Amino acid sequence: MRRSVNPSPTRSAHRPRRFGRRFVPALAVGALVLAACGSDDDAADTADTTAGSAAPADTTADSAAPADSAAPADSTAAAADCSATLEPDTLTIATGDPAFSPWVIDDAPETGEGFEAAVALAVAGEMGYEGDAVVWTRTTFDEAIQPGPKTFDMNLQQYSITAERQENVDMSLPYYTSNQAMVALDGSPAEGATTVADLVDVKFGAQTGTTSLGFINDVIKPTTEPFVYDDNTGAKAALEANQIDAAVFDLPTALFVTTEIEGSSVVGQFPASAGGTTDEFGFVLDKGSALTGCVNDAITTLTDSGELDAIQQEWLSDTTGAPVISVD
Repeated sequence: MRRSVNPSPTRSAHRPRRFGRRFVPALAVGALVLAACGSDDDAADTADTTAGSAAPADTTADSAAPADSAAPADSTAAAADCSATLEPDTLTIATGDPAFSPWVIDDAPETGEGFEAAVALAVAGEMGYEGDAVVWTRTTFDEAIQPGPKTFDMNLQQYSITAERQENVDMSLPYYTSNQAMVALDGSPAEGATTVADLVDVKFGAQTGTTSLGFINDVIKPTTEPFVYDDNTGAKAALEANQIDAAVFDLPTALFVTTEIEGSSVVGQFPASAGGTTDEFGFVLDKGSALTGCVNDAITTLTDSGELDAIQQEWLSDTTGAPVISVD
């Protein structure tokens, strides 16, 4: 796996550059292993502990991160100091080993290709670090959130913001809020939909008790009552058997499911503002880090400017081929 090499620790005062999409990555079957702890998928029946990024765990309607978890009261207790890095004039960013598409393309975060790679470099740029002043390293998923000294300044690999994690580490404001998405087989009636009105006659399925099922009933409101399954394994099996036209999951889980069902794809996703959101992803930093306030300020600036939305559009919509379905 690629490991970072320490380039000369020069610091740039330039603003972050935008990284254009060079190609549309293919999601290799079984390769997309996500770290979205608390997301909808229990298909892999595993916890979020594998090799830096883990398969999504099960989500029920009441398991999402608490509304106030994005801004823990003590996460910015230390005075913000953007120069308080492990190495002078160098920002060390960690991700998984390996890191997968669409979060990082070709396991090469230094290129800025992929959603989290692009977000990390944009945040670094806002903090005053670019080019050789940014160094990448790797950690497993679990070791990064354990108490104790860190080998990085900040770490991102789909870490859901939870109160439990905030006991051991700082977590930034969210840079991503997972939205709902549809997975369907080729030729499904759900293909080509641009609004929820186009979906009223689609036969949907979802796991019982999840935000995805609530989204079908409360937002899509199909004419046929959705099929309900004990777990996402059942929803996947029904989709493969053509018993339903589409299954609804949160987007990270939907991307994972398409790697397991041949001929399936994410045929649409819904704006987070439509409801049914599950997890919020944040950067992990050392507990009481002086950089936490800097990261939060950078995320706020990128959010207010619209750049964060543009990065999400590029890597989680355009690149994955999952168009946004209007709910108006």
